[in-house]
Amino acid sequence: MARIKKGDTVEVITGEGKGERGTVQRLIAKADRVVVSGVNIVTKHQKPRQAGRGQVRAGKIQFEAPVHLSDVMLVCPKCNEATRVGVYVNESGVKTRICKNCQSEIA
Repeated sequence: MARIKKGDTVEVITGEGKGERGTVQRLIAKADRVVVSGVNIVTKHQKPRQAGRGQVRAGKIQFEAPVHLSDVMLVCPKCNEATRVGVYVNESGVKTRICKNCQSEIA
């Protein structure tokens, strides 16, 4: 079971953007990376070129670059703190994520 999913609020715990929060836009499972909105914004200088589906515009393009999963922590929606995530199997056999701080269930 994934400890961080698309749409979760996470906090950066190390690196240049330490302390910043944002929502997960995309999860890249094979590379153990996530794209977080408003975090790790990079600038790419793009040349104009003809592409298969139209022309690519030239200029400076800013976008969120992926961040490694170990550099972010899930923010519990109930206690509003960065927390570790545990997996709990309830009586019906369904796995759910729980907050290690307040023991509440994370949807």
